[in-house]
Amino acid sequence: MEGRHAERLRGTGATPSEAYLRRLKERKVRRRSDAVQGPGDDLPLIRQYRDWLQGSPPEDSPERPEFFTHGTVVLDTNVLLSLYEYTPAAREQVINALKSVQKRLWLPHQVGLEFVRGRHRVIAERAKALKDAPGLLNRKLGDANRAVVGARQFVQELLVKYAWDTEASDSLAAKISSQAVDALLSEWKKELISLVQGLKDHDLVPASVEANDPVLPQVAELFGPNIAEPPDPAEIRRRVDEASSYRFPNEIPPGFSDSGKGTPLAAAGDFLLWEEVVEFIAASPERKRLLFVSRDTKEDWYEPEELGRGRRPWPSLASELRMRAGAELRIETPGQFYRGVNRFLDAEIADETYEEIDRAAESADEVTITELEAPHMEPPSELVLSAYSAAGLHNTSLPRELLPHLRNVLNWWLIGVTAQLERRPLYEAEPRITVSAAARSASPPDPEWLPGNCLRLGEWPYQSSSWIAPWFAHIVNIASPGDRKILQRLAAQQLDSKASD
Repeated sequence: MEGRHAERLRGTGATPSEAYLRRLKERKVRRRSDAVQGPGDDLPLIRQYRDWLQGSPPEDSPERPEFFTHGTVVLDTNVLLSLYEYTPAAREQVINALKSVQKRLWLPHQVGLEFVRGRHRVIAERAKALKDAPGLLNRKLGDANRAVVGARQFVQELLVKYAWDTEASDSLAAKISSQAVDALLSEWKKELISLVQGLKDHDLVPASVEANDPVLPQVAELFGPNIAEPPDPAEIRRRVDEASSYRFPNEIPPGFSDSGKGTPLAAAGDFLLWEEVVEFIAASPERKRLLFVSRDTKEDWYEPEELGRGRRPWPSLASELRMRAGAELRIETPGQFYRGVNRFLDAEIADETYEEIDRAAESADEVTITELEAPHMEPPSELVLSAYSAAGLHNTSLPRELLPHLRNVLNWWLIGVTAQLERRPLYEAEPRITVSAAARSASPPDPEWLPGNCLRLGEWPYQSSSWIAPWFAHIVNIASPGDRKILQRLAAQQLDSKASD
């Protein structure tokens, strides 16, 4: 609001007091600019390493408005996919805000490809979260019950140990029983369940996206012709090779944190995006500024904080863009960007919408383990032990010749299924797991999945109505009879729980 107010004063016959305040503000801006430049900025060493000598660019830096009014604006895939997570009212405000920079928006091919391929996943994950919410809520209430009963038992032990007051201990047990705690929680439980069930009335469901996607047409209209053509396949291969053989092993941003996840092509997504953007900016000398907006704040985009300095976008990214394209770089999160649009371009965004934007950005930090990541990530040992115990398995009884990537997938699946079936309590900050062993559908989830009759008749109940993940079929068919039955029972119960939701 302050920026817009000062802008309206310029050339409008402001009162002397208003003109004085304006001049005072301009002097403060000049002083800030002088302070940023500082003495000696024209010296070669200071000039060459200026990106490393500065902290994270402040939101009140004097050059920031130029990025909004004259810079090229590139939105990362996660910013576009967030549109599916907002409420309809918030989505409309965000789309209108983006229209204020529409002429300067540019869509890299990598972002466009990830967007059209990822929209179904975002809706499916939202639907799954809402579907799983009642069960998770019941588990949390169960944990609350056990915590209260545990506190009662602790006091009982103190009463008996230090006062031998068995009468008070017995009275306490009768008063604070598990049934009594459930009765106290029942009204709250009804209200919470009712609110969770109401969330399912959201306007987006997976089945409707294909026929009536409310986001895709608006995004297409927003970018218009300002989209990139697919790079030449030979160039893509060269870039993937550069990422996997040089940049990622040396942890050169961006994208090195994705090294080893899935195929080399999939792992190089961030670097492919970066290369597209740098070449686009370099192709037109009039493009002097790049404003890149992303929810991704991992260490392959942001340099970790150290003593005396907070986290900041990697200075090497700004140096590389300046060296290769002669342009300045500014990286902002969605919250920073939309507040900047509101400040510098008069876009109207409600406080509630900012809250949604910030919540969506925070949810990006939540870890989700999918079939893509599971083979390459070893789960925490305490989670593995808890899952095996809950399933009734012994880690040493499974085939020892399992390759590491197969054992990782199995372990992640066991962690996920035992949590979903409420066989064990959830750990704090436990990741969401979407690894599946079996599925029911008219066609296989993936061409490599096998029909249900690949498992033994009499042990697997859904011979003609299911598909089996190849990794699961392999493990089951080489496991001992006891382990084989436990694994198939868990997979069948997981299918049953999905069907009943």
